[in-house]
Order: sequence, then structure tokens, then C-alpha cells
Amino acid sequence: MQLRYAMTGVAVVLSLAGCQRTAYDNASYSSPAPLTAQPVPSVQGGQLPPPAGASQFPAAPTAAPATPGQPGAMAANALDVTKESMVGSWRVNGSCDMFLTLTNLGSGSRGGTRGCVGELTAMGSWEVAGKQVLLKDRSGNPIGSVYKTADNSFSGQTSTGQPITLSR
Repeated sequence: MQLRYAMTGVAVVLSLAGCQRTAYDNASYSSPAPLTAQPVPSVQGGQLPPPAGASQFPAAPTAAPATPGQPGAMAANALDVTKESMVGSWRVNGSCDMFLTLTNLGSGSRGGTRGCVGELTAMGSWEVAGKQVLLKDRSGNPIGSVYKTADNSFSGQTSTGQPITLSR
């Protein structure tokens, strides 16, 4: 029995011997030597040459793109759409996601995008107006519209004329 106590005592002493407090003496450490400054070449100034082949601004477009909400912005073969059929997740242009809910937000319903670029990043709400679905920013300003072309398929454009396709 005493041998067991002796072995336990030896094990405790050996384990405590491995637990030493390590303290660093600040005097033994020195800060690294400062780096030497590198020479910097002089900066040159002057007028840049004009871009090659672009001496004038491009010509202004002759026809303005149709704005969302105008009857001309929608195809003549647009199908009827209901608010309830729009709720859920949509794939936008095959590259990002749009989520539409029935939660009220201003005059429309809450919506948003994930992974989209351009105007669609500002989308905050949406609403159905006739055969169109109006997409709006967080302030309620129209940023685009789409119309139903087939079951689970919509086409349209942003207010700057970029094409939008929604699919499930």
C-alpha cells in the first residue's frame, strides 16, 4: 500500500516538474534594427497624349430605351401574372438569385437579390402592375421590369436597358 502512495507521489512530483513558469526578461530581448531607407526615383510630370483613334465622344443614341412601367416596354404576347405566382426564389440571367416575398414594403412587397451586379443589387421591393412585374430599389424607384413569357420564365430589362431573365 505504501508503495502505491510512493509511486503516486513520484508521479505528481514528476508531472509538476514539467510545469515550469517561463518568464521573459525584457533585458535579454532587443528590438530589431531599423530598416534603411530605399532611394525613390523622381516623379515625372507632363501632359498625356490623346487616346489612339478616339478624338471625339461617341455619337448619342437615336432612340431612348423604353422605361419600366410603360406599355411599350412589354411584349405583345405577355402572359397574365399574379403576385402569388411570383413568390419564392428566381434565377436571374443564369448567374444570381432573386427572392420575392409577400411582406409589405411601401407600395410593393419586399424582395432582394444575392450575387447580382449592376442596378439589381439595389433591389428592395417589387409589385405586379398589369402584366408586368416592376422591380424597385429600397426607396421605391423603378429599376426594371419583367413580363411573363412562359411558365416559370420572365423577360424584361433594367431602367438602363440591360436585359433581365428570370427562371426557376
